[in-house]
Amino acid sequence: MPFTQFTSLDFDQIKAQIKDFLRSNSNFSDFDFEGSNFSVLIDTLAYNTYINSFNANLVANESFLDSATIRENVVSLARNIGYVPRSKTAAIAEVNIGSINLGTTNDSTPRFLTLQPGLVCVGNQENTTFRFSIPDEITSTRVRDIGGTSFAEFDDPISIFEGTYLQRVYLVDNSKDQRFIIDSPNIDSSTLRVFVKGIDETGLGRKFSMVDNILSLTKNSEIFLAQEVQDEKYEILFGDGFFGKKLENNSTITVKYIVTEGEGGNGASNFSFQGSFTKDDGTLFTPNDNVTVTTVTNASNGAEVEDVSSIKYFAPRLYSAQYRAVTPRDYETIISTIYPQTESVAVVGGEELNPPKFGQVQISIKPKNGSFVSDFDKTQIKNKLKNYAIAGINSEIVDLKILYVELDTTVYYNPTQVASAQQLRTEVITALNDYSKNVEINKFGGRFKYSKINILIDRVDNGITSNITKVKIRRDLKALLNQFAQYELCFGNQFYIKPEGFNIKSTGFTINGFNQTAFLTDVPNKDASGNLDGSMKGVLSVVSKNNKGQQVIIVKSAGMVDYKKGEVILNTINITSTSAQNNIIEVQACPESNDVIGLKDLYLDFDVSNSTINMVKDVIASGEDVSGVVFQRDYYTSSYHNGDLERK
Repeated sequence: MPFTQFTSLDFDQIKAQIKDFLRSNSNFSDFDFEGSNFSVLIDTLAYNTYINSFNANLVANESFLDSATIRENVVSLARNIGYVPRSKTAAIAEVNIGSINLGTTNDSTPRFLTLQPGLVCVGNQENTTFRFSIPDEITSTRVRDIGGTSFAEFDDPISIFEGTYLQRVYLVDNSKDQRFIIDSPNIDSSTLRVFVKGIDETGLGRKFSMVDNILSLTKNSEIFLAQEVQDEKYEILFGDGFFGKKLENNSTITVKYIVTEGEGGNGASNFSFQGSFTKDDGTLFTPNDNVTVTTVTNASNGAEVEDVSSIKYFAPRLYSAQYRAVTPRDYETIISTIYPQTESVAVVGGEELNPPKFGQVQISIKPKNGSFVSDFDKTQIKNKLKNYAIAGINSEIVDLKILYVELDTTVYYNPTQVASAQQLRTEVITALNDYSKNVEINKFGGRFKYSKINILIDRVDNGITSNITKVKIRRDLKALLNQFAQYELCFGNQFYIKPEGFNIKSTGFTINGFNQTAFLTDVPNKDASGNLDGSMKGVLSVVSKNNKGQQVIIVKSAGMVDYKKGEVILNTINITSTSAQNNIIEVQACPESNDVIGLKDLYLDFDVSNSTINMVKDVIASGEDVSGVVFQRDYYTSSYHNGDLERK
């Protein structure tokens, strides 16, 4: 009997092995398998073996988290290590509700109004209408009497969730193995509210709290857990009398929740009021006038249900953290799960800061949409982190520090091989934008590799003969207008030094006492002979231009430049306005090395939109100038840029 390859899964291989096995038998040694009806039986055997092998292989793959592909199986495997995949997340907007006319002030006038859970507002986004609800009741903060008329007021903004408010009621029957599965898909699990009413209780009963682990529970803890089951639906689990309170027979469970469109609700604004109020006694109240709604922040942070790849990545990492934020990796994993808009996150322990801040963790987050996390989101993240952080450790969420990499490239092309220079330029920009999505960049601690860019540009089209590319790095200084402040920008890369200065450039701004547009520039430290003194430091100055475009010094010694460390320090100054939007001063330098790296807390961003792409005809390659007399050359093949005073 010949050796059989049991690992073969291909139909033709299995069929060939069956034939070989039969031929080893003397009864079939000279049998013509192809020309007889026996071939049909062999095909059937091979087909059956193929299907069984495939199913066996599939079952084996779906039994492990790293190889499973079916969502239901991935969710089940993640559940075994205590990981609950993130549900859809409703977009949240903040609105102010205007004063509500309660009528003439008298003894029957309600003291407060309560905004009921459910529909509150309707908002619009790109000609699409979205419903916005709240999961909990909100009571007005005060009543103001004006001229004999009372007005209820909500002093604080109200957070409203995109979606429809629904509820489901269950009756507990302990005589059978009962499951409480919510039929509605697309639930935002953070909006789940569960109430349990005993036989002798009235109303909705007692409100149970949602937990994600059982470590601190007692037998009387009124809690529930939510877990994803089939078809992205959720099941509610209660205690067993040992970990969490066990439900009494014939108790009534009321589950309320919001079904959302996820990221589809992002950007909604222009809200109109659709909610309902109750008075102190619980009766409905209908306002005499229209209720005004003012948008504080547009709807944002809506997200889709966590996908399979994300579950497979974060489940084992959260398990290793054991629901405790101790190491930077723990924080990075937990933040990515509690804030679904996270694109990248960096965590630095206080002992690594300069100066050190012991007992503190500094967190920087790059959201998927935009560059900064709102103050509201910062507060939400910090509050959620309290459930994981160990005692005595204070977490601080700082604004994102971005190191931008820009190019100034000259692309030489053969005009006989391209349709047009503009079309070629567009193709180069497209290729650079595609490269900007590379995993090596656009992240904390990323790395920009110069050689790859040169090769990338040259390979865009056969008509490109060469390119000379220079690299610039940029940090954005967020100015505190009309107040004295100091500023420090760390680039994390050594600067190229030109002895005559102009190594540091900036966009325009104005300072207190001077109306002219000012800029930042530098002068490297020199010895008595006028040569660089080797300190790798220089003086930062505030300058402007006269009518002839010449430099005029406003503040000669306004700060310091450390070329080796890549730091720019601006001493106390009162900035009154900036030329760039959002109170930004763009500060530019050139790296000593064309390979640029981002520090651990510095997000590296390849900024193609602010890069300069010049197309130059290669007249030598085209045959127009064989001698090379009029060929345009760019002599500055290093990263050094032009000698202009200001950043262009």
